[in-house]
Amino acid sequence: MRTRRAEYSESTRQALVDSAVDLFTKRGYAGTSLDEVVKRARVTKGALYHHFSGKQALFEAAFAQVETRSIESLTAVVTGEGDAWETAVAGLRAYVRKCLEPEYQRIIVHEAPVVMGWERWREAEEQFSFGLLRTAVQLLVDAGEIEEAPVEIMARLLFGALSAGASTIASSSDPKRTGREVERAILRVLEGLRKK
Repeated sequence: MRTRRAEYSESTRQALVDSAVDLFTKRGYAGTSLDEVVKRARVTKGALYHHFSGKQALFEAAFAQVETRSIESLTAVVTGEGDAWETAVAGLRAYVRKCLEPEYQRIIVHEAPVVMGWERWREAEEQFSFGLLRTAVQLLVDAGEIEEAPVEIMARLLFGALSAGASTIASSSDPKRTGREVERAILRVLEGLRKK
């Protein structure tokens, strides 16, 4: 049974992360101060430093929260009931919709590579996203929807395409139109792998 102190500590940490996600989404990493984060979270700066070593650690927690929620919603689509091909296509569409969300665009696509550094960001992206994509490819192979091929390599190539698609959408002056174009392009790649 959790103590009242542990519950308070967890709610304080969650308030800080929620505040950080909101501010990093609206103002970016450079435009957000820790004073703003603690004010919005209604906690002290000491409470922030109790949970996080500084702004970068807080950003990484915000990144992890956005990614975790994204992967949970995408996993529900990709591993849901139904035909493997249809769930994979639904997963692609859900991913493109995710790329249109402001917090995903700003925190995951724009800010994370700069704040975390390219290597750390790719490592984190792989930790959160790659396993789901590998699972989706394996489900397609197992269902006989796509040609038998090394699943790991195929998933890595698709991962690169999806990452590039996310960047293209987030950088576009018309993200919705670009999202539709990215979806169509990746779907054509998938259809090229499909057994005739």
